[in-house]
Amino acid sequence: MAEKKRYTDKELEEFRQLIEEKLAIAQSDYEKTMDRVMNRDSNEADDTAPTYHSLEEGSETQSKEQLMAMAMRQQKFITGLKAALVRIENKTYGICRETGKLIPKERLRAVPHATLSIEVKNDRRRPH
Repeated sequence: MAEKKRYTDKELEEFRQLIEEKLAIAQSDYEKTMDRVMNRDSNEADDTAPTYHSLEEGSETQSKEQLMAMAMRQQKFITGLKAALVRIENKTYGICRETGKLIPKERLRAVPHATLSIEVKNDRRRPH
């Protein structure tokens, strides 16, 4: 039997649904994080929490930096998910960009925006 070159339209549709669900959650999380960064979070208890004022001066800045880092990671994840949807449209989703072979479904379910097989990904991490 010949090796499968791409996922079927039905399989691609299953992945599309998974990615769209993850994308909706990621976008919601990103918005919530940005609300906190911009102090638009109406649940802030800055003036009602007496212990808040006793924290170090730099902690608020550090917290904002951590929130921005989280927001940037979330934005990168969102971009990756959107790119995966484009690959589904092009019927190239799930194909390792280095080997040209199908990435196992288990990997795609865990990392739906993956463009490399786990073997290639691990090989890149090893010092040569």
